[in-house]
Amino acid sequence: MNEVIQCLTGRQSVKQYRPEQIRPEELDAIVTAGTYAPSGMGRQPCRIVVLQKKEDIAELEKLNAAILGNPDAHPFYGAPTVCVVLADAGVNTAVEDGSLVLGNMLNAAHSLGVGGCWIHRAREEFQMPEGKALLKKWGLEDHYIGIGHCILGYAARQPAPAKPRKADFVVRV
Repeated sequence: MNEVIQCLTGRQSVKQYRPEQIRPEELDAIVTAGTYAPSGMGRQPCRIVVLQKKEDIAELEKLNAAILGNPDAHPFYGAPTVCVVLADAGVNTAVEDGSLVLGNMLNAAHSLGVGGCWIHRAREEFQMPEGKALLKKWGLEDHYIGIGHCILGYAARQPAPAKPRKADFVVRV
């Protein structure tokens, strides 16, 4: 099987991480892969904010857990790196473009042996005053919307094998 197809069909979400930080060259490769995601009309409306300091991750995770409805939850699963994908709200393909960025990053991470998972609720986070304050702190305008979080780290254990694909997933006409 082709190496790329093997990578795409073998990737699984990781939800348990070892505490050590991923290597800078791996992070650079993963983020670069995100920047090469297709975007509508080549506009590249997305921004990737990389968080690796525990206090920065904890601040964002607290917002995410509040939206989840469980302030004691740890929705980033202890991942040592959180990449926040944002997109310009004024671009009509913002959500689609940001989703492709996240997909590229997750697949690139898997290809390098780095675990990853897409975590939701970014849209709600950056609609809140606290989220708008984070955008300002990061030097970004408040017209960016949250698309998702790509959490990254080395897996503490291997995820379960992929479930079989649904028989009616593809309809050929």
